[in-house]
Amino acid sequence: MSQHPLKAVTLTHVRYQKGDQLGHFLAWVSLVPVFISLGGFSSHFIFRRELQTMFFALGLLISQFVNEVIKTSVQQARPETCALLEMCDSHGWPSSHSQYMFFFAVYFTLLTYRRLGLICRNQLIVAYLLVWPMAVLTMYSRVYLGYHTVAQVFAGAGLGAVLGWGWFWIVNNVISGLFPVIEESAFGRFFYVKDTSHIPNVLRFEYENARSARKHPSYKRAD
Repeated sequence: MSQHPLKAVTLTHVRYQKGDQLGHFLAWVSLVPVFISLGGFSSHFIFRRELQTMFFALGLLISQFVNEVIKTSVQQARPETCALLEMCDSHGWPSSHSQYMFFFAVYFTLLTYRRLGLICRNQLIVAYLLVWPMAVLTMYSRVYLGYHTVAQVFAGAGLGAVLGWGWFWIVNNVISGLFPVIEESAFGRFFYVKDTSHIPNVLRFEYENARSARKHPSYKRAD
């Protein structure tokens, strides 16, 4: 039986120098896009099913597809450290991690500023203190760990920011007009898909309705 070279699944395959505590921390930071995708958006679809967030996730998928097309076309090599990381068979420009996080940060900030999600404008500090620092840390981690050059992460960040802004404009100026149609469609009714972007304060709306439902006999759960 012939021996074939082994290849790792790079989605969660992140390496750092043994004993390097900062490298260990940054290795976990570089996995933030995976946590957002598998944890954040998956759980959101299961429990909330908001159209605004569904199209947010779709935009991230489109952004990653664009990234792969560009990488395949440009075919710029990763830095020399790719040999130690077993990543030399993939291309480095632009950085997909940086592109993902800056798309997410821009879209999330615009969503919050426009008060189209669960978080209101007066809670915009969440974006400043959590989302943007995490985006910058992810970009830095890819250079520190040797997966990308500085130019590659800045290219990814710039492209992600532009795509995030562009997709936000498309969703909220073109696609959002179809939200009521999607809500009333067979798909929307079956999966309880909804749009709450027209509600100024979603958290307060849900809080008050949950309290009202508790007092209404028709909403009580049958044991």
